[in-house]
Amino acid sequence: MSDDTTRRHERITHHATPGGLNSLQYWTTARSPLRVAIQYLVIWLVRINPSLRLKSWLLRRIGVTVGRGVSWGLESTPDVFWPDLITVEDHAIIGYDATILCHEFLQDEYRTGEVRIGERAMIGAGAVILPGVEIGAGAQVAANSLVTRDVPAGETVAGVPATEMSDENPGSDDA
Repeated sequence: MSDDTTRRHERITHHATPGGLNSLQYWTTARSPLRVAIQYLVIWLVRINPSLRLKSWLLRRIGVTVGRGVSWGLESTPDVFWPDLITVEDHAIIGYDATILCHEFLQDEYRTGEVRIGERAMIGAGAVILPGVEIGAGAQVAANSLVTRDVPAGETVAGVPATEMSDENPGSDDA
């Protein structure tokens, strides 16, 4: 999976910031404050609304690419600054309180990167997806995982940072 970390970092765009303050201090030069405020309000509505159809409709209005039959869990949070960098393909599930980040504000720069969640992928409750990550079709991310690398199609990952789950069950008595 070290290859996947390299690919994620290759997909990240670096943006230098002026002056000696940390990059978050300059966020208003990176994105329009009005745009971010509107996106924040829409995402707040998405987080508390139980209607899956309305969630997808609202997210499309702020630039998220949402496939057919996508399920957004309550309190799930797409990136507030760059929601237009998110693609969620058909029939994917984004679990309760999951977060999809497309930006990182650092000391001397900020970074942005597209996040793609494949068809029928599942993101567990409380999971965090970092910028530039691609989650393959049918992949599964366990609850409370931090996804720092691509997840290949059909793979299951868990942990902080998320790593591939073994097919073996060490606590099993089955031979």
